[in-house]
Amino acid sequence: MENVLIAGANGTTGRKIVQLLKNSRDYNPVAMVRKESQMEKFEKENITTVLGDLEKDISHTVQNIDKIIFAAGSGGKKVIKVDQEGAKKLIDAAKDSSVKKFVMLSSMGADQPEEASDLKEYLKAKHEADEWLKSSDLCYTIVRPGSLTDNQGTGNIKLAQSLGHSGSIAREDVAQTLVGALHDDIANKQVFEIVEGEVVIRKALETISKNPRPQA
Repeated sequence: MENVLIAGANGTTGRKIVQLLKNSRDYNPVAMVRKESQMEKFEKENITTVLGDLEKDISHTVQNIDKIIFAAGSGGKKVIKVDQEGAKKLIDAAKDSSVKKFVMLSSMGADQPEEASDLKEYLKAKHEADEWLKSSDLCYTIVRPGSLTDNQGTGNIKLAQSLGHSGSIAREDVAQTLVGALHDDIANKQVFEIVEGEVVIRKALETISKNPRPQA
């Protein structure tokens, strides 16, 4: 089984990712948390944890890690330090440790943050992190969902490299998409947007994987 580090494991989406990985046959989740007090609930479920603060040195967090899902965020409070520089720091550590794949939870609008009417600074930070990942030589997938909701997931999405419209999507479906993108042959060096839709997640990922068009 491959060890998957989840940055932002204690977040709303991060916790869903951890549970999906825990129940999978292919992966062993490693929950990266910022505080010791956050470790207990994961350890009670026999989930491996590692302390890592994205504002500090996190090189130790990638030891014995095969793949990474970056689902961390500052909630708008420290977009430069966490969402941008923290992500870049983990990307660099992943590269130094020869991590096999890095899956980034980004955001719709991160491709053109200057056109955003709100959340402009956040989208700029996500854009910088995405560009850093694309230039890293790592194998990566960048997933840009619409507005996240706490609705029950449907297991279905609408996926395209550019959807051309906004929308929303359940966190459960975003988590499933991120986990699906961990596979070696799925969406390598691809950037795509997702919202709620009618195509089964696995099928949507397989379709875009058969039509590779790496992002410039």
